[in-house]
Amino acid sequence: MISFDKEIDTRGLNCPLPVLRANKALRGLPAGARLRVLATDPASVRDFRNYCETTGHALVAVSEAQGVYSFVIQKKA
Repeated sequence: MISFDKEIDTRGLNCPLPVLRANKALRGLPAGARLRVLATDPASVRDFRNYCETTGHALVAVSEAQGVYSFVIQKKA
């Protein structure tokens, strides 16, 4: 399992709310910290890939189990 420093639960929220909540959470973390986001919106897979490409944060892991997507994002230095 990949380690993370903070976790937020955005299950039940639709685009763009999971990304907006993740962005807010990342602002409060130091460079290099990892945030895990739980989401149920299938569009969040595309949204988080685009978000990380745009912002320079690293999308460390993406997984899905029983309709719940898990994203681990590492904040850029």
